[in-house]
Amino acid sequence: MTEAILLVGGKGTRLRPLTVNTPKPMVPAAGVPFLSHQLARARAAGVDHVVMATSYLAEVFEPYFGDGSQLGLHLEYVTEEEPLGTGGAIRNVASRLHSGPDEPVLVFNGDILSGLDIRALVDEHSRAAADVSLHLTRVTDPRAFGLVPTDGSGRVTAFLEKPQTPEEIVTDQINAGAYVFTRSVIDTIPAGRPVSVERETFPGLLSAGATLHGMVDSTYWLDLGTPESFVRGSADLVLGRAPSPAVPGRCGERLILESADVAQDAKLTGGTVAGAGAAVGSGARIDGSALLDGAVVAPGARIRDSLIGAGARIGADTVLDGAVIGDGAVVGEGNELRGGIRVWCDARIPAGAVRFSSDQ
Repeated sequence: MTEAILLVGGKGTRLRPLTVNTPKPMVPAAGVPFLSHQLARARAAGVDHVVMATSYLAEVFEPYFGDGSQLGLHLEYVTEEEPLGTGGAIRNVASRLHSGPDEPVLVFNGDILSGLDIRALVDEHSRAAADVSLHLTRVTDPRAFGLVPTDGSGRVTAFLEKPQTPEEIVTDQINAGAYVFTRSVIDTIPAGRPVSVERETFPGLLSAGATLHGMVDSTYWLDLGTPESFVRGSADLVLGRAPSPAVPGRCGERLILESADVAQDAKLTGGTVAGAGAAVGSGARIDGSALLDGAVVAPGARIRDSLIGAGARIGADTVLDGAVIGDGAVVGEGNELRGGIRVWCDARIPAGAVRFSSDQ
């Protein structure tokens, strides 16, 4: 069996206001906390023990997942008093691992949705006799990512920070945020201070002559760091484009949780999810969007690529396109909110107050 560390300490600042009351890995995607998908995929790959490295809003994880027995896992939680970065978080939970020094330990970032073949990454790690193996994925525009070139055998040759010029783009392979560490390597990370695996640990190991192996897996991959990508990821889970055993229903155009109330003539498409207790009125059209628990959409509203927080209310005939509405916010009827707008938790927008087109 293989153990795993899940890094779930981030504040999710890019996702605010979704993360004001909820840590990023607990924001629902396809009807369940995003973390549920990662844990289910780890379990399906044969992982039985997961240590969660928590920091921001740490107190919400354990009440939800408990000891993990319902998932067929043994879960433990370690909370950082001060944020320690990716490497520091891995080092900080080392004492909870049961693996022997030569055994593999999986490490996952808590905000990556992927179709990675987890077992294949572990198998390649063993075959390459690597100190660390990295899941790499190919992207069309690598400028926003750290590049990881490899040689013909898959051995990592460099770690390059985000490239600024065309000459610096020597590969389209990027660090996809899932790793296998040989257990003894974790103990070489300095304890008790912030450490970045990307900027310090991996380059340091490489210059010390360690074997770092890259496995390119170009199945589904999405960093859920922004509201746009989070909404996209949730829709892709519902549509079945992103694989997960944790989706609470059949894959298709929509996912309506049992306690949700959706009018018969409302149209939900494109991987839209209506969470527990959500309500959708007559004639509403909702495409590629997520309604969190208790969200209410009044009749005639038109919503696309948007996320509506828990308990938020959207008025009749309001248009949302690429919007994020915080928990408990109220958007009055006849508004038009577009283009990445974020409405904060509990905000109130009066009827007809915000528009992009004339009111005629």
